[in-house]
Amino acid sequence: MTGNRLTSWAFAEAYGAPDAETAEGAALRWARNRAQDAGLRPVSPGTGDALRLLTAAAGARAVVEIGTGTGVSGLYLLHGMRPEGVLTTVDLEPERQQFARQAFRMAGFPGNRARLIPGHALDVLPRLTDGGYDMVFYDGNRLECLECLGESLRLLRPGGLLCFTGVFADGRTVDSGVQPTEVLRLRELLRAVRESKDLVPALLPVGDGLLCAARA
Repeated sequence: MTGNRLTSWAFAEAYGAPDAETAEGAALRWARNRAQDAGLRPVSPGTGDALRLLTAAAGARAVVEIGTGTGVSGLYLLHGMRPEGVLTTVDLEPERQQFARQAFRMAGFPGNRARLIPGHALDVLPRLTDGGYDMVFYDGNRLECLECLGESLRLLRPGGLLCFTGVFADGRTVDSGVQPTEVLRLRELLRAVRESKDLVPALLPVGDGLLCAARA
């Protein structure tokens, strides 16, 4: 990639970042710091901007997030959702969800805007309502991405949006060398979404890759 393209990419990644002095900016910075302390890799600012845009364009009132982390992606999703919308977010680590809860509160969201569910995604998702959600965002275990794709399709209303982050896997997804199982699973996911007759897909080059699709 040329220097100009790298500069343009960096500019795009930072383009929608909120002012650091606002409640949103302070909450995002705090949540990112907590993620760094925990050894987590939250969504990039550019990925967050894309999630906020997609959520707003969908007029989303009900969103499922798989992988709460410390609340970084949840903040972007909540800012894009309708004012009465509810984010249902699932994570194996309830301690991290407490950070997310605090980040949401710092950003000014009332407690009833987010439903935080601790647990394994493949145990929680089957309990959620068929066709009851406008968007599903996945930032969970790559080894389970295909199983969660199936659950996500069940959860989405017609026209609903599905997003998987981290699908580039730091470039390993397109690397012809021998790759670990999690990368092979991402390749299967990309193929399944592209070939599905129920989805209209797009692969966005933001952050570490954002795979998006609308349910037909």
